[in-house]
Amino acid sequence: MARTDIRFDSAGTTIAAHLYLPDAPARAPRPALVVGHPGTGVKEQASGTYARLLAERGFVTLAFDAAHQGESGGLPRGLEDPGQRVEDFRAAVDFLGTRGEVDAERIGLLGICASGGYGLAATGGDRRVRAVAAVSTADPSRQFRLGADGGQDPAVFRALLDAAARARTAAARGEDPGALTVFPQTAEQARALGGEHGVEGFEYYCTPRGAHERSAKSLAWASIDRLAGFDAFFAVPLIGPRPVLQIVGERAVTAWMAVEAHQRATGPAELHRIPGASHVDLYDRREYIDPAVDTLAGFFTEHLGAAR
Repeated sequence: MARTDIRFDSAGTTIAAHLYLPDAPARAPRPALVVGHPGTGVKEQASGTYARLLAERGFVTLAFDAAHQGESGGLPRGLEDPGQRVEDFRAAVDFLGTRGEVDAERIGLLGICASGGYGLAATGGDRRVRAVAAVSTADPSRQFRLGADGGQDPAVFRALLDAAARARTAAARGEDPGALTVFPQTAEQARALGGEHGVEGFEYYCTPRGAHERSAKSLAWASIDRLAGFDAFFAVPLIGPRPVLQIVGERAVTAWMAVEAHQRATGPAELHRIPGASHVDLYDRREYIDPAVDTLAGFFTEHLGAAR
């Protein structure tokens, strides 16, 4: 398997990506997958792992950094712009459609965590995508508004909106608007804020377990008002009759979001649970990733076809 660093354009912003090509020869262009990373993640983390493993199964895969994040361009840094994130997926499809190794009629999307939600939204509006899958599905707008488990006090998000409004006013005055810190300083603080889910996120992003120098530890405050009015699942009914697969951990507190998206599907839809796994386990724990990849490879082979 070969990995190549590439760049492509997304609404005027340069996107950095890794293109994975299978080693095995093919007589014709291959099916291809765009793979998006979790919120605050980068292509060298979970999305790169899935892209590599699926390339070993015969797919051309493309793992990219979202605009404003990782090695991609865009200012301000750390901006979580849902509209741009959806456009990044579509621009990645544009890019793959120009590659000689790729059959442009056999392209699918795979999103992990936040990119699961964005991938569903992108597929709803882009008929070039033949099949879509999500792992540990999350809609970041729902997660900020309602919490990872859906039970957050509404006052929490109102406070975030107040802070975002103050930051916007500060920026208009030429002052430093600051940034929204995503992770606390310690695992104990993460547990106090978000329970076991919070600890897992901290351990993945802030310890040697999964930390990467370019993954975001804070977000631009302008992210909050953009997320406030976004709904990643609004376009799910438009996906049908194309197929949807969602894979969630049996212990994932975020699984309610995948259930909601599943209920909106109008075409073939499967909600597959990985026994014993949490939300974050599906980022890097091979005992959970391997069966997830088996399921993904079967799904995409069925709906996109195998390499020929």
